[in-house]
Amino acid sequence: MLELKTPQEIAAMGVTGAFVAQLLDDVAQRARPGVNLLDLEHRARDLIAERGAQSCYWDYSPSFGRGPFRNVICLSVNDAVLHGLPHDYTLLDGDLLTLDIAVSIDGWAADSARSVVVGTPRAEDLRLVEATERALAAGIAVALPGNRLGDISAAIGGVAADYGYPVNTEFGGHGIGRTMHEDPHVSNTGRAGRGLKLRPGLTLAIEPWFARTTDKIVYDPDGWTIRSADGSRTAHSEHTIAVTDGEPLVLTASTVVASAR
Repeated sequence: MLELKTPQEIAAMGVTGAFVAQLLDDVAQRARPGVNLLDLEHRARDLIAERGAQSCYWDYSPSFGRGPFRNVICLSVNDAVLHGLPHDYTLLDGDLLTLDIAVSIDGWAADSARSVVVGTPRAEDLRLVEATERALAAGIAVALPGNRLGDISAAIGGVAADYGYPVNTEFGGHGIGRTMHEDPHVSNTGRAGRGLKLRPGLTLAIEPWFARTTDKIVYDPDGWTIRSADGSRTAHSEHTIAVTDGEPLVLTASTVVASAR
């Protein structure tokens, strides 16, 4: 069921989105060589508790997970890209880390993700991260009233093709609002001019993610962490946005340039 939000409801989601951006800024800048993933998890927990927010991940039990999920942030390293279960792992120089978090404040959710290089970057990792960021920007740019959902998917897929990265279609973006996952599904590739017509009040989490050399995925024994099937590195960028009468509104935009170097 599709639920369009009022301007007042979008403003409330913007409050949550601003907090999500601040949390990611904080945690991403702590991601340095020698830091344990569990330290980042507990930092995220502290910030959520201090704000009086609620984690959308805690006790999350989808059909694909070995749930319930008992963490507040997904931390995925190198060939891991989605739903990375925080565990006892100390970050190494050159690791590629994806941070993904969704929280709710006063009943309104926001979801965002970013990938950062820990310590010394590899050129191919920076290129991969750049591709997801450009794909995200391209998808957001066409989230205009009267356009179609397929326009977003096609824009994302077009950037992936330009960079030469394959696209997995099992997981993608989604509607968001009162809950973390709402209709519709937003594929990371598709045909322009097809699908749902975009209307003001539609709120979406747009999230391109790519692996360097495969579109196939495998699951860790933990039942959550998703990796590239061939072990190639991965990256993921995500924003919560609102379709308006004019330009799309990015609700999780950061005012800080986060760096883990």
